[in-house]
Amino acid sequence: QGRVVESGGGSVQAGGALRLSCVASGFFWNINCMGWFRQAPGKEREGVAGIVTGGGSTYYADSVKGRFTISPDKEKDTVYLQMNRLKPEDTAMYYCAADWRAGCGSEPLQGVSYNYWGQGTQVTVAS
Repeated sequence: QGRVVESGGGSVQAGGALRLSCVASGFFWNINCMGWFRQAPGKEREGVAGIVTGGGSTYYADSVKGRFTISPDKEKDTVYLQMNRLKPEDTAMYYCAADWRAGCGSEPLQGVSYNYWGQGTQVTVAS
């Protein structure tokens, strides 16, 4: 019954910034983990950023560390992904994921840790 909806994608030139939003609703249990993933055509899905709400720990892929920041708004069951200094290789469909299970915190950048996924929002970075 849980629903995850992300938004905020768009087109931007290299070096620019975008802020993605993800809202989770309709969950019977408190959300424990939320994460951002991306997938470009012909490539495997990549875990970009994750957050474990219990301790507030955040995790990032090496490819985005230092440029992307995941942050929560727990009162609104929302997480954001601030993407700065975007590069053309960041171009992909970005998906938000959420899960209430305690075990999701062990591998917050792995897709198998999440059962609830958004529909995706496209991010395109031009050279």
